[in-house]
This record gives sequence, C-alpha cells and structure tokens, in this order.
Amino acid sequence: MTPQEEFAEALRVRREAADLSLAELARRVHYSKSYLSRVENGLRPPGRPLAERCDAALRADGALLALLPPGPEQHERRDERRDAAARSVRGTRRRPEPDPAPSPAARPSGYGAAFDQHVRRGDTRHLLGEMYEADRHYQAAYEAAGGDELARAYAVVRSARRWSDPGQVDRDLLFRIDACLAALAGREDTRAVELRLQLTAHRAKKLAMSIGDDTAVTGAEPRTGARLARQALAELRERGRRTPGTPGGVGDEARCEVLTETRWALYDFEPARSLLSLSTELRDLAVRSHSAYFQGEALVALAIDQLRTGRVPAAEATLSRHREYAARHRSRLAHWQQGTLDALMSLWRGEFAAAEGWILGEAGKVAAAMESGLSMPADTLSQTVLGQEYWLRHEQGRLAELFASPRMAGVQRRGYFPVWRAGLALALCETGRYEQAADQLRAFAADADGFTRFPPSGWALPTAATLALVCAALAERTDRRTELSAYVPPLRALLDAHGDELVLAGWPTVLLGPAARFSAVLALVAGEPETALGHLARAVRPAQRYPAQMARLRLDEARARLRTGSPAARATAHGLARTALGTAEELGMAALARDCRALLTSPAGR
Repeated sequence: MTPQEEFAEALRVRREAADLSLAELARRVHYSKSYLSRVENGLRPPGRPLAERCDAALRADGALLALLPPGPEQHERRDERRDAAARSVRGTRRRPEPDPAPSPAARPSGYGAAFDQHVRRGDTRHLLGEMYEADRHYQAAYEAAGGDELARAYAVVRSARRWSDPGQVDRDLLFRIDACLAALAGREDTRAVELRLQLTAHRAKKLAMSIGDDTAVTGAEPRTGARLARQALAELRERGRRTPGTPGGVGDEARCEVLTETRWALYDFEPARSLLSLSTELRDLAVRSHSAYFQGEALVALAIDQLRTGRVPAAEATLSRHREYAARHRSRLAHWQQGTLDALMSLWRGEFAAAEGWILGEAGKVAAAMESGLSMPADTLSQTVLGQEYWLRHEQGRLAELFASPRMAGVQRRGYFPVWRAGLALALCETGRYEQAADQLRAFAADADGFTRFPPSGWALPTAATLALVCAALAERTDRRTELSAYVPPLRALLDAHGDELVLAGWPTVLLGPAARFSAVLALVAGEPETALGHLARAVRPAQRYPAQMARLRLDEARARLRTGSPAARATAHGLARTALGTAEELGMAALARDCRALLTSPAGR
C-alpha cells in the first residue's frame, strides 16, 4: 500500500467511524465533495492544508497528519483553486478556517523523520484496532533506529502497548524487551531512565499475563511479574521526587505508562482498593499529560477498579466520561470497550434485551471482522463476546441453548483459563449433567491442589465464585457433601478476604455479583445458615439499587432462613421468595423464577 493509499484508507475509515457522509465532511473542511472523494479514493494526494482540516474535523489527534504523503501541496493548490472558482460561480465560496495548531501526536520523537513516520503509522493502526499492522510499523521503526539504543527502546515500548491474547505470554516481545533493558542498564540520563522504567513495567505485565504453569515463562511465573511491578513503582516514586527533565527525573507520559502497566501486572496479586488508588492517580496524570491514549486507558482502568470495589455509581459516572472520550476520538478500540462496558452494566441491571442487542449483534460482527482480517489476536475479542453471552444465558436460564450450540466448544477448548473450567462445570450443572460436572470439579481440584494454588485476587475471584455455584448445585441435587467439604474451605477463605468487593470476570466482561453472596452460598454448603445470613447482609450494600441482584440475594436469604430451623423463618422465607419471583418474572430470569417456585412448593418450604 502506498502512502497515498494508506492516507485515503485511514480517512475513509475515520469518516465512517464518525458517522459522517462525504458531503458533510466536505462541508466541515471547506473543500468540494468531488475533490475530497478523489482524495479518499486514492486518486489525489491530500496536501497538508486538507490533511490538517480533516484531522481536526475527525478529532484524529495528529494521526491523519502522520500518514501525510510527501510533496502534494502544489497539486492540491491547483485543484482547489479550480474547485474554488467553480464554487464562486455558483455563489457558494466559503472562507477557509485557519490551520489548526500542531497536535501533540504529531510532535517529533527526536529519532529521525523516517523513524517518526513508522511510529505514527503504527499509532494510527493501533487506534483503528489493527494490532498486527501496528506492530509491523513499530518493527520497521525498530529497524530504522539502527544502533540507537534509545530509539530501539522507544519502538519496543510502542509494540508492547498492543493487545495480545489473554492468558498467554508474548515470548517474542519479551525477548526484545530484555535486549533493550540490557542495552540501557546502568544509564542515568533522563530518557534512558524513562524508557527503562517503561520497559520494566511492560515486562512485568507480560509475565503476569500467564495464568498457570502451562502458559508461564519458565523461571518467570506471574508472581515474578508482580514483583517487578512493585519494584518499578517503588523506583517511580523515588524518582518522582526529582524535577522532570533533570537527570533521573521522569516525565508525565512515562509515569502514565508505568502506572498503566504495573497496575495490570498487579491485578491478580493486590486488592482492588490498592489498584483503585493507582487508577485514580493515572486518570489525573493522563489529563495533565494531554495524552489521548492514556486518558482512554485511565478511564477503563478506573471504571474497572470502581466496579470491583463496589462503587457502582462512581463507575457509571466514569463510563459516561469514557463514552464521551470514545465519541471524541473515533477509536475502534474505544468503541469496542464502551460497548462491552455498556453490555456489562446492562447485564448487572437485568436489562437483558439491551445486553443481547450488543452481544449477539454488533459485538459479534466486530469480533468476526477484526479476526477474519487478522487485525487482532484471535482470542482477545472472542473470549469477551463468549463470556458475556454465557452470562446472559445464565441469567435468562437458557444455558442449555448455549450448551447445544457450536460456541460451547469455545468454552471447552479454553481449559487453560481457570474461569472457563469453572464455567463449564456450572453449565453442566445447569443442564442437569451432574455426574459430568462432578468429574470436572474433581479434575480441576486435582490440578489446583484442592484450589489452594490460586493467586489472592484477580481471575481467582470469579473462578472461586463460579465454583461456589457449582458446589451449591451439587450439594442440593446430589449426595456429595462429604467430597465437597474438602473444596469449600479454600474457596471460602479466598472469597471472604474480598467481602466488600464485587466479583468481576474478564478485563472486563461480566459482574457476577457481590463476593459476600458467594461466601454465603458456600456457608450454606457447609451447613452454616447463620453465617450465610451475615454474608448476605453484607452483600446488600453494593446491590441494593439493582433489582436483578436483589432478587438473587432474596432467594439466597430465603434458603438460609429455612435452614435455621426457626419457626418464624418459614413465613419470612416465603415472603422473600415471592418478592424474588415477581422480580425474576418481570426481568425474564427464568432459572431464578424456577428456583423460587421450587422453594415455595417444596416440603421443606411448606
């Protein structure tokens, strides 16, 4: 693809993403539609004045300017003079707007024009969600850097920002990071310090991406990534006391990079409240640095941490800001993330029709288009779509439909991901395959040393919560309480440590509910109804505004009260179950409605 064709494609994609017709964009940039059409079809070079106006109109933050082919100005002036004369005859001549100021995204790196061109093209492809193509340009920048160690490190930092398959380690990228770190070792000049910190933070995150021995780098397991992240943060704090620009100081953009990557590296090892302080700091720093990339990263990170800590109203406000960000920057990735977050909140609120519209509509199309075009790593989008569809069908009591579809193979082949192993066991329970579910649970426990080898946070929490539902289903419908008694204590210990949090699966995919609710479920399996009631009272706080969540909590409370043996408990339990049944029928939660009816008509409930 020539530079002229590359600019034309980027212009068309951004215009369509902005939902603007060719005529509307022509009106905004004060060029004729016919001339703009020739540029967009690659038949005319754009020229700097048009490129600047299109960049401003489409809020591309310099990304279109970065793709500007060299030397077309004289052609544009000649053609535009002709078009301007034609408009004058028609009486529609317009005064052009002044040229916009150079965008921060178009500022030179200091490593040469050819290097900058490759980096900016890579940044544009990244913005459009074309990760493989972005990495090709970053690799070209790395080669263009020659023996310049700082330029090479700069290019590798850009490569490290691209999305990769969840649960996997990018060994090729780690090799390049390690080579750059070795080259910069011992240097104390400001740029070298910044790049070394950025590379260390990326290395920490990449190592932490693995979720088990099968996917980890030998001798550098996820805990190694968490340790590196803590070291990088400590050095950042120490150097943060120095003035940026002085030897050893760290500028705002480098600090944003370190905070972003170390937060992800610590996701499975630090409590959500600790990460919330990092994402709050990142949000404020990203605004100050005027970095569009880090503003988007910060808003997503902040929303995730607010949700996990049970601050749902605050998260909704952050998601509103991210919605504005996605509309302003026309990024495919930002659009995808916003749609995913909106679907997550719709599932949480019980707005299943709205969630289904995204999950089975646009989300599937976007994932299929990006993956078929080799734009993104194959699992990045498909796991999110499958995870949301799984929980949608769970909430609707329609997991049997998913289980019977070809998409269930996607759950089964991702056994290296613990939460999917738990999800498969739950699907087996909810479709009446209890023997198979018990087999899956037993095999999982054997591989995870009886569920004692989970990290203290992150993916371990939704895995434990899902396993709690599996244990409850098997305890109620099979005679396996003795076997289950070995699994319950480590799962309870993990969930009890997060009693004030909400359980978030994926990064992000779905909110499963308050962690205290799943502690209550396991307390009932262990035969401790009073303890379960204490957990349920704790679970109400973050769920009280959301009828779908309260319906589940009311049914759980009804079950716990019946098991206390109190004479007054039966009437209370029936009232709770009837209220939950009304909500479940209203929202279309068929499985929950079925369980409410079963409690109301069972001999134990009479």
